[in-house]
This record gives sequence, structure tokens and C-alpha cells, in this order.
Amino acid sequence: MPPTTPYAGKFSPCAPYGNNNNNHPAPHSAYRNGTAAGPEPARENVYNGAYAAAENPYDVPQPHAAYRSSSVSSVAARERHYNGGCAVSENPYSSPRPHSPRQHSTSCPGRAYRHTTAANTANTTTASSSSGGSEQSSRNNSVAAKGRRYGHGVTASYGEMCYHDNSLVSASLEALIQHLVPTVDYYPDRSYVFTFLLSSRLFLHPYELMTRVCHLCVEQQRSGDALLDKIRFREVAPKLVQLLTEWTETFPYDFRDERMMRCLNDMTQHVARGDEYSWRAMQQMTQRLIKRLSALGQYEEAVSALSAVAMERPASLKGRQAAGQRGDVMSACDDPFVLAQQLTHIELDRLSFIGPEEFIQTFAMKDPLENHKGFFRKRKTSNLEAYINWFNRLSYLVATEICMPVKKKQRARIIEFFIDVAQECFNIGNFNSLMAIITGMNMSPVARLRKTWSKVNTDKFEILEHQMDPSSNFTNYRTALRGATQRSETAHSSQEKIVIPFFSLLIKDIYFLNEGCASKLTNGHINFEKLWELAKQVSEFLVWRQVICPFDRDRRILQYLVTTPVFTEDELHLASYESEGPENNMEKDSRRSLRSSLLHRENRS
Repeated sequence: MPPTTPYAGKFSPCAPYGNNNNNHPAPHSAYRNGTAAGPEPARENVYNGAYAAAENPYDVPQPHAAYRSSSVSSVAARERHYNGGCAVSENPYSSPRPHSPRQHSTSCPGRAYRHTTAANTANTTTASSSSGGSEQSSRNNSVAAKGRRYGHGVTASYGEMCYHDNSLVSASLEALIQHLVPTVDYYPDRSYVFTFLLSSRLFLHPYELMTRVCHLCVEQQRSGDALLDKIRFREVAPKLVQLLTEWTETFPYDFRDERMMRCLNDMTQHVARGDEYSWRAMQQMTQRLIKRLSALGQYEEAVSALSAVAMERPASLKGRQAAGQRGDVMSACDDPFVLAQQLTHIELDRLSFIGPEEFIQTFAMKDPLENHKGFFRKRKTSNLEAYINWFNRLSYLVATEICMPVKKKQRARIIEFFIDVAQECFNIGNFNSLMAIITGMNMSPVARLRKTWSKVNTDKFEILEHQMDPSSNFTNYRTALRGATQRSETAHSSQEKIVIPFFSLLIKDIYFLNEGCASKLTNGHINFEKLWELAKQVSEFLVWRQVICPFDRDRRILQYLVTTPVFTEDELHLASYESEGPENNMEKDSRRSLRSSLLHRENRS
């Protein structure tokens, strides 16, 4: 039989439901609906649907996806949860979580092998069918497992699954799907479940995978005897519910597809015919899923409303003094540490709504039915895109604040203020806001303000630029990120747990990992080593995402950051020329052209 996985138990599946499932704390919606009972979680109601478009929704904490965990045990086993929405005083790193690359080697986690009877020899292992049922015999009957040593490693094949040093490295798609299907005496290792559910969308659509998994789970219990079939399905139903619970809680956005919801409802009805206890658990799971999807929809509407407010144009051509009457960032907050704290709130708020599958969905095959109309029809990477848009907005906000003032002294003061804010972001571990601020100050309309920069002490700024230097593939930044990650793992305070990566670089790393390594091998097998590497990258993001921001929220400052209109690139250039006149004929021509085009645009509007 295949060797025991060294990771068994570290990533145990979500908890089986107990006899009193009313004690199961369902995740709360991020939005008040007037029906939720029980205490509010620490991060609830951030984007309250009742606020006006011009108001700032960042007034209360917000939840993020929960990951429940426990060892696989009997149906009546006591529940234990891996809940990402822990209180500030709790340590989110104290319980099992999606597999972290800091916990494990680069080998693949998919090694939860099915129970078989076997005889082990030094170089050859023969797996025979177990007496547990037809599903085991069909999967393991007469499978010869032959191992050969290559250097210090051992490569072995078990049917259509290949292992190296006890690590799953490749397999056929059918074998991987079969490996996900629970049986009476088998449940897949949690790290395998996460890895395959995350990356399987590279090969087939989630609704296709769910349909096949549910079909296999039901069909392998059929024996031809109706009474025996009912008994067998009743035994496997709790594990099927457990698998679907992990799926709905880790990848809830998959179920915005109406086909997924239909499959889930069909499975609920099938379970109802075989096991009333599991049927109730399925109903509660579906209710939690619908709440999560409702929260997601309201969050997206809130972000859209904020974007509409922020799109209002500053009066760039109607007098700088009039535009300046709106106030500047220092009128909203003159403490760099406090502003860095509020930026960190926004970062963690928006990170918490990014689904892990969004990183992979970008590379996934195009769904021919993705444009079908329905309640759950949404872009599959919308929250990831919204977060990137936030980075761009912050960069343009910084540039706007610097170019807006008429007086050189005030511009220099704002530059020094943002340098201090960037320094505080670095100290907190908020690398995304740090990079956005640096990007804004390096934009050409700001960089050309030589007279203004001459009044600024740039020593700290040069140090920060060095930390985020893109040379050598961001070596300095990656070193700082590792340090922040290590600090987070051993943190004794909530603030030390914060790690917010430079998001665009994280996406680029995942992109090149996907592009630089084949998804399928020459023999047609899925390259599971690649899937494991992708899962490692994404799972680390999930660890960072779960941290609850410990700082107090300032509604007025947050309102300013998310709704204050910013200049476009053309408006920035014109404001820069008005601050410090053109230095050559090319800049003079550019200023003339910008004035004409922007004036024409404003007259048309």
C-alpha cells in the first residue's frame, strides 16, 4: 500500500457536524439583514448596505472566509472549527489552516491514501483489494506498485498515480478526481482537497468537477440491493457533506454559478432520501453559503458606489485655489501613523473578499456558458481586480495631493508627510500601501517638481525606495517580506501579525509559475507538483488575509481615502506644469495641448 503521508493530520478536514448542530456558529453576513441571530463577529458589517453613496462604509470590522477543521471521525464527533474570523486577542496561527509553505517542503500534499490491505517489500509493493466494499476493489484491485530508486529518492506508481519520496507528483485527471471522492473508510487529506479544488479549474469547470464527484460518491455505493444501498449511502453521506462543506466555505464564489447551486440542491435532495441527519447539515451549509454570497454581492455594490463617488472630477481648470478648497490629506489626518493604520484597514478589508480561486481563474479555460444570464452571473476575478484598482487609486491620490497645492512649501510638506506614512506602512508590514505611495511619488508629474523636491529631506524616501527596488526580482522586498512573515508567525501582538504583500508582484509570481511550468506531462498526466506550488503561493495569501486589523477605525479619514476625487494622468501633468512651469519647448507644447483638450472635455461634460 502507498506509504503514509508525512502531512496526515496537519491539514485535517472541516469538522463533521455534531448531534446538536445548532451549536455550529454559522458565518455572519457582512451586511445587516435584520434576521441574523447571535453575537456579531469581530469583523462584521463593514460594507453596510444602508449607508449613502457619499458615506464611508469602513466604520466597523468585516468578516472573512472561515476555514473549519477537525480530524475525520464519527458523525457524533465533537466539532472543532478553524475559524478565520477570530477575535483580536486570539492567535489565528494556533489552529490548522490552509497549508502554508512555511510549514511544509515543496513536495506535493496530496498523499491521503485510501485504506487497503498490502504487503510491503524492500522495492515492490502490491496493493490488493480490501474487504471494505466494491469501491475499494475497483480502485486498488491487482494494482502493482513498483518503486525504483533515483539517487536518494524513491519513485513509485500506484495505478495512475505517481509518487516520489512519498509525494504525489503526477496522475491522470480521472485518478485525481477519484482520489477526491470520500468512501465509508476514507476521506482525502485536507491539503489535497484544497490543492485540487483550487487548481482543478485549469482542466475542467468547477460545476463539472462537482457533478462527477457527487455522481461517483453515489454510484460507488450501489450494489443492486436497495436496502443495502441505503445503508451504505447513509454511512458515506456524512463525509460527502463534509467535503461539500469544505468546498462551500473555502471556495464559496464557485457557487455563484447557477449550475453549481442546482447540483448542490440535487445532492441535498438525494441525501434527504438516505440520511435525515446529513440532510439537515446540508441545509445549514447551504444557508451559510447563501449568506456569504449575499455578503459578497453587497460588498461589490458598495465598492461600485464608492468608485462612482470617487469618479467626480476635481476642478482642474477652474482655478487651483477653488480646487484647493476641498482640503488636503493633512486636513483629514496630520498623523502619519494614524493614516498608515487606516490604509491598513482598507487593505485588509478588501483582501478579505478576494477568493483564493481568483488567482487561478485568470488562467482557467473560458467557460462557453459564462455569459448565461442568472442571479450568480459575475466576473470571476472581480474582487481581485477591485483590489488592484485600489492600489492605482492610492497612487493617483498621492500624486494628486502633491500636485494640488499652489505653494511650493505646502507641496514639500505633503511630500514629507507621505514619506512618513510610507515609513509607518513598512513598519506595520503593509507593503502594498507602501509601494502605492512610492509609485505615486515617482510618477512623472511629481518627479519633475525639482524646486519642490529641493525643499524635501529625501533620506528616508531613498531608503524606502531601496527596500522596494525592483532590481534582481525585488530581492530587497522579498527579504523584508520574509522577515515580516517570520515576525507574524511568532507574534505576541495583533499588530505584529499583519503582512500585506505587494499584491501586483504576488500575482506576477503566480502568473509566471503557471506559465513557466507545464500543467500536463507528455504521458497525459496532470503535473501535480505544479499544482502544489500554486497552492503554496495562494495558501500563504490566505494566512495573511485572515489577520484582523487591531487599529481603531476613523470614519472621517477612511471616507477621505476612498471617496476623494483624484486627478487623471492628463490632469496631473497640467497641475504639475501649473505648479512649476515648463522647462523646455516640449513641455510647453504639452501644457498647451493639455489645456486645450481638458478644456474641451469639460465644456462637453
